[in-house]
Amino acid sequence: MNTLSGLRAWLVSPAVLVALGICAALAAVFQFSLRTFIPGSLDVGGLTFANFTDLDKPIYLSAFLNTFLLSLETTVLTLLVAYPLAYALVRVRHRGLKAFILIASITPLFLGEIVRTYSWLIVLGNTGFINTLLRQLGLIDGPLQLMFTHLGVLIALVHVTIPVVVLMLATAISHIDRAYEKAAQSLGAGPVRTFLTVTLPLSMPGILASITTAFAWTFSAFATPQMIGGGRVPTVSTLVYQLGFSSMNFPLAASLSIAGLVLTVVSLMLLGILTRRLKKIGGH
Repeated sequence: MNTLSGLRAWLVSPAVLVALGICAALAAVFQFSLRTFIPGSLDVGGLTFANFTDLDKPIYLSAFLNTFLLSLETTVLTLLVAYPLAYALVRVRHRGLKAFILIASITPLFLGEIVRTYSWLIVLGNTGFINTLLRQLGLIDGPLQLMFTHLGVLIALVHVTIPVVVLMLATAISHIDRAYEKAAQSLGAGPVRTFLTVTLPLSMPGILASITTAFAWTFSAFATPQMIGGGRVPTVSTLVYQLGFSSMNFPLAASLSIAGLVLTVVSLMLLGILTRRLKKIGGH
């Protein structure tokens, strides 16, 4: 018993230290958000709530709205692309095809976000792969503006999020007992009806976990919106960077970070309420 307690202590201690570090960092950011900005100086003044009252300006409200929309759009599109991949990854019997799907799905995880984002710079640029292909096919006369646009950032964010969502969905689908599907088919249900009434509901826990993960991941994304958006697609993370490292207004950047964190928590809570009924569908 003493050995088991000691083992638990060793396992829990790193998590406690990490949690304490996160709490200390949040406390530091919060106290910075309540300090007065002194132009031309890295020092801060006394306590003030002006940093939070200034967040009602259009530029900040636009960043909040744009971040929320990007997160929502990325979550929906990622699910639409990742679910068929995850389903095929679990159900395909051909080993070669299964290996290809697995490699194509998770390889981006090993490249790093910066490398993946730079690759999209090449693909989405005016002389990039997409515009070059469309020109050669005679579908366009001039280049499509994909860089520094909402659409370009959305495409890159979906690509960044897909690998994690595929793995989560594949895990959920692999745990579905095939006996339920066989029972539905024995009662006369076709493949489509079996999928809609049995497979999809039973994979709902994985879908809900993927929704939460994709939304939170996208909400806090920085490198992709910054590089693909080029500062023209405002998000909370890119605005924090601009305020902190371009304007050196660390108090306002800190208040924007706190507001973004609160908005993330509130959004996830609302998302949890909206998906509670869907979770009941997947209960078995």
